[in-house]
Amino acid sequence: MFHRSISAGAFVAALWVASPSVAQDQSAEILFEALGLPDIIDIMREEGIVYGAQVGTDLFPSRVGPSWSAAVETIYDAEVMQRDVKAAFIASLDGDDVAAMTAFFTSDLGRRFVDLEVAARRALLDEETDTASKALAATARARNSARFQIVDAFVQTNDLIETNVVGALNSNYAFYTGLMKGGAFEDALTEDQILRDVQDQEPDIRANTAEWVYSFLMLAYDPVSDADLQAYIAFSKSEAGQQLNDTLFDAFEDHFDAISFKLGFEAARMMTGAEL
Repeated sequence: MFHRSISAGAFVAALWVASPSVAQDQSAEILFEALGLPDIIDIMREEGIVYGAQVGTDLFPSRVGPSWSAAVETIYDAEVMQRDVKAAFIASLDGDDVAAMTAFFTSDLGRRFVDLEVAARRALLDEETDTASKALAATARARNSARFQIVDAFVQTNDLIETNVVGALNSNYAFYTGLMKGGAFEDALTEDQILRDVQDQEPDIRANTAEWVYSFLMLAYDPVSDADLQAYIAFSKSEAGQQLNDTLFDAFEDHFDAISFKLGFEAARMMTGAEL
């Protein structure tokens, strides 16, 4: 991982120099931390465990118990999630302007936005906070308030609705595929049928996604000034900002599709009476 340069003479001095690939990985790791991604992944794990419990309640309520809880905990393994998303994140940054990204998110303004986003995401784990936040965001959206317009500009700049809808559709497809592969459907459901069923869910997914995105962002950015939020939007419009947006989607997409498949597969085994 390192090249050792040795100069000859009366004394031998050793100099350890990071290779370009190592330096890139180190920069990407700094950015990974600066973005608060370890905290976000932990929160997503908590969200996933709650979702997994709901899957059991919906699909096999009489059989939900310690074995299903253990299976869900295994699927949403904290160490694996951190490792896989981090590796995908670093790989996806190849060729991107990591320096510009890091400069923004290690600045006072960038750090404040990260802290607010992590805090809001964690706060929304509470059901009452989630409900209240959605109600406030819906009111702001209906009134088209000045702050909502700025938040909406942030949403549009980062294409947050479309990317999240695509992610949710892919995740649902992976979940149903897991159910099918696990033997949950007696009538040999085909992949084409699964695809049509998932596509039929798109309007509801889009509505739910928009509700959550605006709720989250209105809550997260409530303490910041309009000028600071405009500065965040300006970074998001930059080449580095757009690269980062793509990188984040790529880093999370494959891993969470795999999680959804595993959840569907294990749910099918529970539904058919197989041992987990």
